[in-house]
Amino acid sequence: MLQQTQVSRVLPKYEEFLKKFPSLRELHKASTADILKAWKGMGYNRRALYLKKISSIPTNEKELLQLPGIGRYTARAILVFAYKKDIAMVDTNIRKIIAHFFFDDKPQKDSVIQGVADQLVPKGKSWEWHQALMDYGALGMSKAKSHKAKIIPFKNSNRYFRGKLMDILRETSVKEKILLKNFSQSIIDGLIKDGLVERKKGVLSLPI
Repeated sequence: MLQQTQVSRVLPKYEEFLKKFPSLRELHKASTADILKAWKGMGYNRRALYLKKISSIPTNEKELLQLPGIGRYTARAILVFAYKKDIAMVDTNIRKIIAHFFFDDKPQKDSVIQGVADQLVPKGKSWEWHQALMDYGALGMSKAKSHKAKIIPFKNSNRYFRGKLMDILRETSVKEKILLKNFSQSIIDGLIKDGLVERKKGVLSLPI
């Protein structure tokens, strides 16, 4: 849930989600449609599909990386926070800290940052170490100056229209020709390709 989403936005949804699906077993048994409905308001709906596909969490990085939606950072975050493994994980804030203190704020390759992070982990204190780093990165580091590059307004973005269409289908199935009055064919086809929407006899709905 925290991937590309602020903590303040995740917290209420996290508690709501756990009440509905208190365990991975319950999540695995639930229908895809129910999970997508519970995910409403979070965005990046593919993450909900990834959760559905994960019925058990492995305890090593190689197996974690084989799961859908799990990259190196998320795999290592699971190992650090769920299993307290003595390995280093690097998120955006930790990257900023290492770049600031070791490289005078100059951008570095992922392998360089990871190499420094690996050397910094105190044995037996990985969980505490990463909690402290993430808090310091979020609260202690000064925010970088905002760039002046032209940014597309969110309401004009594909994400916005994908989210709006998902919200409609969370409530009811709708004929595709009706939705095409307000949504482009590429938006609809993209959601179908991602497995978030099903098309049956000209009607769009959430997958069962």
